[in-house]
This record gives sequence, C-alpha cells and structure tokens, in this order.
Amino acid sequence: MSTLSRFHKIVIISLGAVGGGLAYYQINNKNGKKYGVHNSWTTNYAPSVKWDSNWDHREPESMTRPKRSASPEDENKYNEKLEKAKSKAVRHLFLIRHGQYNLDGGTDKERILTELGRQQADLTGQRLACLDIKWDLIVRSTMTRAQETAKLIAKHLDKDIEVKDCQMLEEGAPIPPEPPTGHWRPEPRQFFQDGARIEAAFRRYFHRAPPDQTKDSYTLLVCHANVIRFFVCKALQFPPEGWLRISLNHGSITWISILPNGNVVLRGLGETGHMQPKYISSR
Repeated sequence: MSTLSRFHKIVIISLGAVGGGLAYYQINNKNGKKYGVHNSWTTNYAPSVKWDSNWDHREPESMTRPKRSASPEDENKYNEKLEKAKSKAVRHLFLIRHGQYNLDGGTDKERILTELGRQQADLTGQRLACLDIKWDLIVRSTMTRAQETAKLIAKHLDKDIEVKDCQMLEEGAPIPPEPPTGHWRPEPRQFFQDGARIEAAFRRYFHRAPPDQTKDSYTLLVCHANVIRFFVCKALQFPPEGWLRISLNHGSITWISILPNGNVVLRGLGETGHMQPKYISSR
C-alpha cells in the first residue's frame, strides 16, 4: 500500500465557494493511481466543541415558563413572553491589568505601584479616554495595586462614573494550569479556595444584558492577570486550564463584548500599543 512518504506528486486544485475556497487535493502515487482528499471542513464537518448558547442561563427559553398547551392562545402568550425576555443591548467589558508593583512587599499594603507602574496606569487612562466612550461603571479589585491603578485611570475619565470595589476580583490561582509550570505551584487548597471565588466573579460580571437594558453598556474591571486570563478562556468557552498560556502586560487592555444573542466577541487581548516600549513590562 502506498504511504505519504512514497507520494511524489501533489496537484492542488482550488474550487470557489461562498465564503471562501474549498481545497481538493489530487495525489498520484508512483503507479499513477489517483487519490482524492478533501479538507475536513468540506465534507461532513462537525465542530469538535459546540458553542453553548445558554452559558449564562439567560436564553429567553430558559427564562420563560413552558407553554401550557398547543392552543393558539397559549402559543401567542408564550411568544410574547419570549420576546420580552430577549436581551437588546451589548455589554462591553474592559479588563485592565494593574501597573507594575513592588514585588518585595511583605503585605498587600506594601505592594504599591512602582514609578513605572504609575506611568503605565496613567498611559492606560489616557488611552481609555481617547476611545470617547461613556463609561457606566468601574469595578476595582480590593488589592492595593489594583486600587491605585484604577484611581490613576479614573483621573482621565468622567467624574460621575460609578465606582465599586469587589473582593472577588483579587488575584489568585483559578485552576491548575495545563501544561503545569515548574516555577509556580500553589497548594491544591489554594486552587480550591481561589477557584470558587474567581468563578463566582465570572458569573457576576459575564452575562448578556438584561431585557430592560436598552443601551449598550461599558464597564471597566481593574484587576489581575490570572483573573483576566481565566475570564477570557471561560468567556470564549476555551478549556479554562489553558489560562496560563496567555501573557498580559502591566496596564494592558482586554476588551470583551457580550452580544444580545449570547455570543461573545474578543475585540482586544492584552493591548499595550498605547505605550512606548520603554514603559512595557509584564513581571
């Protein structure tokens, strides 16, 4: 039987199709026999992982009582309730990592921003102001470095923005990473405690807009790298164990939009293009 190592001629024929080209490979072995091979997405394609549209348990069908009967009257009432339960606006979440801080601090209060960290936060505030967005809310982790970063950012934004503190956004170990890392190995108990807290934070802030929200909303979450990376994986329904494969710079901006139908769009990940290279750091 011929193997790939014995194939000596490959002719690629491109076939036009709506939305892109479909590739068909015609392979000849040394005996002149031809084999046709289609790309996997052209024939009987099935996604390896399907999107869970009710990930936030806010699908209209899950928020509406089932029909009592198949009568036209009940059908109409059910459809009216479904329509009222539908989300109508987009929720935009901007996840900001704090600036560089004093790693030698023995307590959280001593882990204040460095001079570079203050510059990073200031530059991020300037960048957010340039977006010309009407911000609805700033939520700050209660850790010192996040509090300082949020205050420096807020100086560049409207004075009337609502500000909240959230202990659930504190840094932690969300879930054992895959692959493991040799230099960072928290105790299993830490994953157990931090994971539940960070998961609860995700459920609090990541969901589609309620039906009574008519305008798009813009929320700033000023927190930490581990939390943000875990949130990104969860929001996109990627394996959450992969969170440590993502690197985030200090003062970086990650932008996630949750659409009315429950779809999630990652518009920016760890962006620091608003900083000159001399201001960029990650550890």
